Amino acid sequence: MGLSVRLKHEELELIQRYAELKGLTISELVRQSILERIEDEFDLQLYEKAISEFRNNPVTYSLDEIEQELGLK
Repeated sequence: MGLSVRLKHEELELIQRYAELKGLTISELVRQSILERIEDEFDLQLYEKAISEFRNNPVTYSLDEIEQELGLK
């Protein structure tokens, strides 16, 4: 599947130079960048959910307690 993006000449040059610096093609750079952006946003959503749950129930456990709970000690 193809994808078309309109860029200013300066933007394209910058992207080309950056891709060359990283040893990637422009396609690889764009694909990696988009997937990393999606992953970052997904991670942020998970963090926000976890911190919200912690604020509602701020219970913490020590490493010793977790090891004992899991039968590792």
